Amino acid sequence: MDREEMLTQAPVEGEYDENQIQVLEGLEAVRKRPGMYIGTTGSGGLHHLVYEIVDNSIDEALAGYCDKITVEILEGDIIRVTDDGRGIPVGMHPKEKISAATVVFTVLHAGGKFGGGGYKVAGGLHGVGASVVNALSEWLELTVWDGKHSYFQRFERGKYDKELAVTGDTDRHGTSVTFKPDAQIFEETTVFDYEVLLKRMREQAFLNAGLTIEIEDKRFPDEDRHEVLCYEGGIRQFIEHIHKTRGLDPISDQVIYFNGKKGDNSVEIAMQYNNSYNEVIMSFANNVHTIDGGVHEIGFRNALTKVINEYGKKFGLMKDDTKLMGEDVREGLTAIISVKLTDCQFESQTKVKLGNPEIKPFVEQIVTDKLMDFLEENPTVAQAIFEKSQDAQRAREAAKKARETARRKSAMESASLPGKLADCSERDIEFTEIYIVEGDSAGGSAKDGRDRRYQAILPLWGKMLNVERVRIDKVYGNDKLQPVVTALGTSIGEDFDITKLRYGKVIIMADADVDGCHIRTLLLTFFFRFMRPLIENGNVYIAQPPLFRVTKGKTHKYAFSDEERDQYIAELSANGAKVEVQRYKGLGEMDPEQLWETTMDPETRTMIKVTMEDAMKADEIFSILMGDKVQPRREFIETNAKYAVNLDV
Repeated sequence: MDREEMLTQAPVEGEYDENQIQVLEGLEAVRKRPGMYIGTTGSGGLHHLVYEIVDNSIDEALAGYCDKITVEILEGDIIRVTDDGRGIPVGMHPKEKISAATVVFTVLHAGGKFGGGGYKVAGGLHGVGASVVNALSEWLELTVWDGKHSYFQRFERGKYDKELAVTGDTDRHGTSVTFKPDAQIFEETTVFDYEVLLKRMREQAFLNAGLTIEIEDKRFPDEDRHEVLCYEGGIRQFIEHIHKTRGLDPISDQVIYFNGKKGDNSVEIAMQYNNSYNEVIMSFANNVHTIDGGVHEIGFRNALTKVINEYGKKFGLMKDDTKLMGEDVREGLTAIISVKLTDCQFESQTKVKLGNPEIKPFVEQIVTDKLMDFLEENPTVAQAIFEKSQDAQRAREAAKKARETARRKSAMESASLPGKLADCSERDIEFTEIYIVEGDSAGGSAKDGRDRRYQAILPLWGKMLNVERVRIDKVYGNDKLQPVVTALGTSIGEDFDITKLRYGKVIIMADADVDGCHIRTLLLTFFFRFMRPLIENGNVYIAQPPLFRVTKGKTHKYAFSDEERDQYIAELSANGAKVEVQRYKGLGEMDPEQLWETTMDPETRTMIKVTMEDAMKADEIFSILMGDKVQPRREFIETNAKYAVNLDV
């Protein structure tokens, strides 16, 4: 059907004229399209509300007026953020004819960070952030102390009946914002995750040396959910914290640190190499984590590669015709890049990528000058860094040869698929899916129970390679992983090509026990390290097989938890008949019909989609669970024991 036919046949539900053009007043636009302002109305957007209010308090700290911020999660998932800054201005706004504080919480693009001289550097957008939080809250209460009086105002879904009013006298300074997210907006959840907020607050404390951030979860009085965060060492301690929590050993004792200033813009960088093969580079602009990087991160990467190469040539450590690549000099590097700017240009309100073009050469110059000075003044550390980079270079060259060998072998074998793969007949990846199954027994049941038209089965066997502890050259040709690579068709690493993917869904199906969890974690680590676009593109899933089969006569139900099992037992034994409970120790215990009915039938199955909402969190968990150090892994498992059922997700 061509465009003209589509237009002709399209149903007309009404005229489109000037009467259909809507003008949304006040904060209606935010409630109508919340995703435009906070990214999502899921868990990420919910927590983003807290970040916006805290960012405003941190801006007071950047301006030199705030020493402590308190974040409380109250009963009913209510948030209260209090600071000891100057307090939001309370005087009458000359244009709006209402208090300035009311303007900040009710008018979009109103605040003290648009050139009025209130802030030189700001991450929150005092006005956009505050008014958006107000608009998306069931209610919000504002308290301001200006050193003379205390003021109070209450809003409901962004609107108010009473103006800001004096409630008493005080010599206190600061602002307190208490709000309850609106369940009409956040339909998925309004429950705050303490660990998510703690991680963000810890980041902010590292990025603002000397600032105290106190966080407390008062929903669970019997649990110790209270931290006072203050780091005089700033981002130096951030590096140490990352290495400690991930169980990584630095190759030298000293964290490299340098900073620079140009007008009102500044940059500080901390970095240290460790014994792993993976890089962790975190960048921030005005304390906001730029997850997708930006010009400051590009400037750092470019300068780092340039300096290491120049150092090697200057001291005769490399041949004239050789050159270290960026991936060589970043292997095993942990780095924090923090820039403070008068005018941050983010890609969106959710601030994931920095775009200020003038920052790239600024960062490059600082790194070029100061890192070279450090290397020349610390030859032992410089030697260790250079040797690690050369090792990475040799591994990269070995990987290149392994790739070429794999390609030649593939060409000679006419790109034959793995012998154990039971392929499907469908070729359109919109419909195809592959189950990667642990063991031949489960693989046999899956092959017999599947829909052969669009479901492929690949059984794995034996101990799988832990890719967290190896470079990519060891992955090529590995007899446990190569069948996965060949079956998917995309190759790995820099050769990865998602357009060659043979299956739209890549489903990990393993037993619901410790060994199965290990297999899932190993496979996820492999996808994360060497086939990351699969996760980013939403192609990876985890099958959820049942734990129990509850039977009475000819009636049977499948339970996926102990609670569900007990519920079914109670339901089926209501008339006193005998109920039998079968505990599945593995997928191989299910016959093909049961496996299809519970785990493979699109009409009845439950699967978990693996996402990259928080790549750093996934990266950290993989490093802890799959790394060399036992202690961090033990601490992580002990801390998360109650969540063990979903630990691998």
